[in-house]
Amino acid sequence: MFKLLTIKDYIEIPPKLFGKPLKQAALEALKAKFEDLIDEKLGYLIQVVEVKEVSRGKIVKRNPSTIHKVVFTVLTFKPELQEVLNGKIIDITEFGVFVRIGPADGLIHVSQVMDDYVDYDKMRGALIGREKGKIIEIGDDVRTRIISVGKLSGVSMIAKQKISLTMRQPGLGKIGWLKKGGNENG
Repeated sequence: MFKLLTIKDYIEIPPKLFGKPLKQAALEALKAKFEDLIDEKLGYLIQVVEVKEVSRGKIVKRNPSTIHKVVFTVLTFKPELQEVLNGKIIDITEFGVFVRIGPADGLIHVSQVMDDYVDYDKMRGALIGREKGKIIEIGDDVRTRIISVGKLSGVSMIAKQKISLTMRQPGLGKIGWLKKGGNENG
C-alpha cells in the first residue's frame, strides 16, 4: 500500500549545501539519506515529498555538517497481504511470471496465473493456456492479489523482498481479459 507519512528525525546538512535556503538544503540532505531505502516498519521509502519544519542547526565537534531536527513527509510503499494491485509483466519463466508492482517485483507461480493448464513458450516468452488459449506475455498489464510477503532485508532498493501473487480469483487477471468479461481467471 502506498502511504504518505510524516516523520520526525535529525539530518546532517553538509557544508556543500550551506549556501542554499535551509528548507532546500534539508530536502536535498533528506533525499540523499532516505530515498530508495527499505525499512522493515515503513517499507520502501520512495520519495521525500516535503520538508515541513527544520530547526536551527547545531555544530558538533569534529563534524563539518550541521545537525537539524526535521519534520518531513515521505511517500512509502509497503506490500500488505490480500492487497489488490495492478502491475506489469516484466519476465516470464517456466515456473512463473514476474510482475512489477510499484517499486517492487512479485512472483505469480505458474499454478496461480490462470484456471487452465499452461505451457511455457520459451521462444515467445509467454505462458499459453492449453484449453482456452489465453496468453500472458512480457509487457502485459495485470491485476493481482498479494498472497504472501517475505521479510524486508537490506538497506537499499537492490535488496529483494519475496512477494507472492495470484491472478486466480474473481476480478483478477490480465487487464485485457477483464475488459472482455466472461471468465476473468482464465
